[in-house]
Amino acid sequence: MKYHLIITVLIALLLQGCASTSSESSDASPEAAQQAYTQLGIQYLQAGDTVNAKSSLKRALTIGERYAPAHNALGLVFQAERDFDIAESYFKRAIELEPMSAIFHNNYGAFLYARERFPEACHQFSRATEDPFYPARAQAFENLGRCYLRTGRVDVAEHALRRSLDLQRDRPFAQVAMAGLLIDQGNIPEAVRWYNRFREQVDARMAEQDANSLWVGVRVARADRNPSLAATYGLLLRNLYPDSEEYRLFKESEL
Repeated sequence: MKYHLIITVLIALLLQGCASTSSESSDASPEAAQQAYTQLGIQYLQAGDTVNAKSSLKRALTIGERYAPAHNALGLVFQAERDFDIAESYFKRAIELEPMSAIFHNNYGAFLYARERFPEACHQFSRATEDPFYPARAQAFENLGRCYLRTGRVDVAEHALRRSLDLQRDRPFAQVAMAGLLIDQGNIPEAVRWYNRFREQVDARMAEQDANSLWVGVRVARADRNPSLAATYGLLLRNLYPDSEEYRLFKESEL
C-alpha cells in the first residue's frame, strides 16, 4: 500500500494501453510504429533498463514529436533515474498534447506526490477522476484520498476514498484509511466492517499488513473492545516495524 505500488500500477496500465495496437502488420502506419516503440520502451523500463527505454521512446518521438504517450513514458523513465526536472517537463508536455488523458494526469499526480508537492498532486488526481470511462478510476480516487489526507483535508479525503470503494470494494489502502477515519469520528461499527474486509484480503494473501494498517488495527480492536487482538497487532508492530512512527504511537498509547 505504499507509494511505489501506485507507480507500478500506472506503468502496467500504460503498457496495456499501448499494447492494443502495437502488434499490427509489418507495414504498420507511423502511429502504429510509435505505439510499438513506446511499448518497447515501457518494457525496458519495467526491466530496469532505462538506457534502452529512452532510446526506444526517442525513436517514437523521432517519427512524430506530438505523440503524447511517449512523452508520458519518458516522464516515468526520468523519474526512475531521479532526473526530476526533466521528468516533469515530459509529464507536462504529455498533458499539454492530451489534456483530457486521465492516465497522464494520474501519472503526473503520482510524480508530484512523490515529490511531496501535495496540493499540486491532488489537483492532478482530481483531473484523473473526471473521466468516467478511465479503467483505473478507482485507483485515481484512492490516490486523491491519500493525497487529501496528506494535506489535512479529511472531509474531502473521506469522500474520495468512498468513491474509490464504490467503484472497487477490494482496495486495501482505501479500506484501512476509511477504518482509520471512522475511528476518529467515533463510528466504530463501520470502521470495524471496513477493517475486517481488509483482514479478509490479508488472510487470502491479496493484501499485506504494513505499519499503518497494523496501527489502525490496534485502534479498531481497542474501540471494538478486543484487547487481545489489539495486543497481537501491537506485537507485530514491535517485531516488524520497531523504528516506525506507528510503533512509537503505539508505545505512547500504552503509557
